[in-house]
Amino acid sequence: MQSKAATVAQYLKELPADRRAALEAVRKVVNANLDKDFEEGMQYGMIGWYVPHRVFPAGYHCDPKQPLPFAALASQKNYMSLYMMSVYADAEEEGWMRRKFEQAGKKLDMGKCCIRFKKLEDLPLEVIGEAIARVPAARHIEHYEKSLRSRGKKATGAEKTAEKNAAPKKAAKPAAKKAPARKPASQPGTKKTTRKVSKKK
Repeated sequence: MQSKAATVAQYLKELPADRRAALEAVRKVVNANLDKDFEEGMQYGMIGWYVPHRVFPAGYHCDPKQPLPFAALASQKNYMSLYMMSVYADAEEEGWMRRKFEQAGKKLDMGKCCIRFKKLEDLPLEVIGEAIARVPAARHIEHYEKSLRSRGKKATGAEKTAEKNAAPKKAAKPAAKKAPARKPASQPGTKKTTRKVSKKK
């Protein structure tokens, strides 16, 4: 569920008391372990932590106007979510997260980067804090750029737009060369055939 709240404080204020208490506790842990080059704010209708443009001017490739996302926290209809892009971008981090949840005796309900929980007790907060601290902004940017390079032709967002704009220019050049080459070749042949037939008669 995306909120229209303009600030984190406003977002939290709109939540039911139990949800607000849970998200505030998780938020406190994230902020306590966050690298100084990340910033907190509202992003995509959720509480977000991201690499600001002053640190990474290119921004998020899907929408360069957006800073590069790192983590997000949200209250959904049937559960709460903690999104961790560092886990999604790095198989090593995902493996570490799964092991730590198991060691803490907690069940990890995770999609690609979304850790779902219905109550605060579902999360081992010390593991969340350590996961945030393990990935400073420089390492997050490195993994992000590596991921983009590995995609090759599977570009998205701004990259796809650039490819579409470039494609027609490349296609137009061979078409212009082939068209005039065919016409002169057919005309001389037609005249020669006509002369031979007239001589035989």
